[in-house]
Amino acid sequence: MASDYDEYEPGQPFPGHIGMTVDESTPAWPIARRAKDGAPNVLIFVLDDVGFGQLSCFGGLCETPNLDRLAARGLRYTNMQTTALCSPTRGALLTGRNHHTIGLSAITELSMGFPAHNGMVGFEHGFLSEMLIEHGYNTFAVGKWHLTPPEEATPAGPFHRWPLGRGFERYYGFLGGDTDQWHPDLIEDNRSVRAPRTPEEGYHLNADLAERAIQMIQDADASAPEKPFFLLYATGAGHAPHHVEKEWIDRYRGRFDEGWDAHRAHVFARQLQMGLIPANTRLSARDPDVPAWDTLSPDEKRMYARQMEVYAAFLTQTDYHFGRVLEYLERLGELDNTLIIAISDNGASAEGGLHGTCNEMLFFNGAPERLEDNLRHYDDWGGPDTFPHYSWGWTWAGDSPFRRWKRETYRGGTSDPCIVCWPRRIRAAGEVRTQYTHVIDVVPTVLEALGLDAPRAIRGVTQSAIEGVSFAHTLDDGDAPSAHVTQYFEMFGHRALYHDGWRAVCPFPGPSLTEAASRGWQFGRTSLTREVLEELDRTGWQLYHLISDPSETHDLAEEQPEVLRSMIRHWYVEAGRCGVMPLAAADVQRLLVPRPKLARPRDRYVLHPGGAPVPFAAAPRIYNRPHSITAEVRIPEGGAEGVILAHGNRHGGYSLHLADGRLHYVYNYLGLRYTKVSSNVVVPSGEHTLRYEFEPTGAPDFTSGRGVPGNGRLYLDGRLVGSAPLPFTVPLVFGLTGLSCGHYHYDSVIPSEHRAPFDFTGELVEVVIDMSGALTRHPQRDLDRLVAQQ
Repeated sequence: MASDYDEYEPGQPFPGHIGMTVDESTPAWPIARRAKDGAPNVLIFVLDDVGFGQLSCFGGLCETPNLDRLAARGLRYTNMQTTALCSPTRGALLTGRNHHTIGLSAITELSMGFPAHNGMVGFEHGFLSEMLIEHGYNTFAVGKWHLTPPEEATPAGPFHRWPLGRGFERYYGFLGGDTDQWHPDLIEDNRSVRAPRTPEEGYHLNADLAERAIQMIQDADASAPEKPFFLLYATGAGHAPHHVEKEWIDRYRGRFDEGWDAHRAHVFARQLQMGLIPANTRLSARDPDVPAWDTLSPDEKRMYARQMEVYAAFLTQTDYHFGRVLEYLERLGELDNTLIIAISDNGASAEGGLHGTCNEMLFFNGAPERLEDNLRHYDDWGGPDTFPHYSWGWTWAGDSPFRRWKRETYRGGTSDPCIVCWPRRIRAAGEVRTQYTHVIDVVPTVLEALGLDAPRAIRGVTQSAIEGVSFAHTLDDGDAPSAHVTQYFEMFGHRALYHDGWRAVCPFPGPSLTEAASRGWQFGRTSLTREVLEELDRTGWQLYHLISDPSETHDLAEEQPEVLRSMIRHWYVEAGRCGVMPLAAADVQRLLVPRPKLARPRDRYVLHPGGAPVPFAAAPRIYNRPHSITAEVRIPEGGAEGVILAHGNRHGGYSLHLADGRLHYVYNYLGLRYTKVSSNVVVPSGEHTLRYEFEPTGAPDFTSGRGVPGNGRLYLDGRLVGSAPLPFTVPLVFGLTGLSCGHYHYDSVIPSEHRAPFDFTGELVEVVIDMSGALTRHPQRDLDRLVAQQ
């Protein structure tokens, strides 16, 4: 319909006429950004750490009926590749560029001062949200982000690499790699917020995300129902912690008692029967790191089966809440005209280790993960008192039929489930697509499907070239050739190249941890020096012909040396083109690299009640060093109670608080041991100085996950009123939650005694943390912790 007023492009000369008065002038307006009539909505649903063989529509035994429905109405892409790690895949997904091109060689916490590694996605690499908002789309995001450098992820900003700084108009979720699903670290737009309910009141993050996504769509629809939206829906499932309500777990009771060997064979048979993998596919061989199920003790079998019951329940519950969003779109009449892409960010995760863990903080701190600790949590596994992850035997099974897992560039790490559904446009419902595709192809595919060109500039910044290629031509043609012919892979020195049906892989430090150890190399400890690189290029590459061997079971390196040499050369060409160098392993060098900081180094932190919590990445690192906490308070007549200062949660941390009239300091060692220091006097009314001091008395034992021992002391107005020894402390990190003053922002450090928020009922004037003592650190353990929390 023709406009009844003149319009012009912003930045161009005003086409109207400006006279002395309005009646002598002719108006014109800057062009409003409106989407084309009938433009589809775009919904990208990102699963986390979900392997190729876990969803029911990909042959897995985790029931996902809503994703099954999308697959039945759309297409399953069975040759979709990712980067093998979360932040790199998410950056590639949203920009259409390779992860090294945009500076995301790894998670942002492991950045280095090189273009491929700095963790800062430049504004020349526009996000899909930034592209679509210029074409009249609303842009919303809920869930996991993990694309902001940690030094920028504080209430001090800058916020230009938060979701609202990268083209999203509304955001609700968590900025880091994972969060407690019962007590999440939540961000709404650019501010920290508390969860709206407690677990006892029925709260779970997945339900919350669905409600927020529906609300965002509903709010926009009420004002402009014809305006399309782009929704990034990035759940935390199935990343640890595997948190889910008991009623979902009960559905799976006994379903995994057969163990991972039988499970893997069963999934493989289903994948063949469903036509998801070629008929000539062989199930990859037993992984040397995974014990045979029939060699396990009865207690091990019982515990491991429970871990998988909870994981499966977590995925099914996630699918249910995502289904609520689909149901709402259907009620609006928008589902058929919504282009939906569902994808996982990498293969299944092995970060639970051989035995799995009831509290992933044990793994982060290098503390032993013992079967007896896990068994104590058998009945409440997945509940608020656990922070669980499953055994890597289920990781191996979850990536069936492929070998290995997340962080490695075998197909188990990079080949992931992908569903594309758009009922109004895709006529080939329920079909399987086998064309080679990569996560960088999503942006150009969406743009082509919407009839849009990639922008030359966004907000005045000239844009880099989109490196992905559209697979829109395959939506209606299952026989169309693959447009993506060549793709490199690199993750922590683990390399691969796909080219025209061939795949070369150079596993580092080895094909498995067991085989790497046989040559004296270890993941996270062996540096990728020039000597190591040259040895790998001589003897470490493997070669597979995927047309005859889709699951990489038969190494042709010795039979086809010329092909392999060509593939290695080709890898270096692609690595040079995409700026991969320098190669860097997941070793201690990543931690020792000096990084720019937004705040100057300091040993003294001053906090006041009522402010936003300090995120865990910016919280004072009191570990292994003398420190003090001093609070200036006013106690009313009749006394006061509540939190003065707290860091962490029920899975590890400390709390300085008043209860029953006395001052208490509680130290929670990873949910396994509590040490309490209490004052021997009641704190009277009036103005007082309350103080806690920690004095180390020995050395840390990082090999057993124990930080320095020491003495904890409480003071009232300078007078010693309580003391107790701490036999050991947390060596590296309490958890992924930060520090709050005057209340528990997240969760109680000691829920058996009091629940969050436990607000301070007196007047809290100021709290000072002083860490001017010497710091004892262990960079290797710090590195292990960061690598684990991807």
